[in-house]
Amino acid sequence: MATGETGFEDVFYDLVAIQYFSLKAGHDYGQYVRDAENAGLDDVAKFVREVMEQDSERAARCHQFLRQLTGTEHAGPKAQ
Repeated sequence: MATGETGFEDVFYDLVAIQYFSLKAGHDYGQYVRDAENAGLDDVAKFVREVMEQDSERAARCHQFLRQLTGTEHAGPKAQ
């Protein structure tokens, strides 16, 4: 999405989107783990837990970057 469409820097918007989707996916993975466990597929459940952990780490990393960008020219609405 271009800066002109939202008024925000692309990088900031991109990081927010990545963080949101990582957290959203993490929420959904709990059901996937239960489905795999109910099917007796422990190796699949383990895989989904690994993916969940990776998304959690990804969301935390985005949060760190967003904190770094806060107060910079990349954080808020673009000056017109």
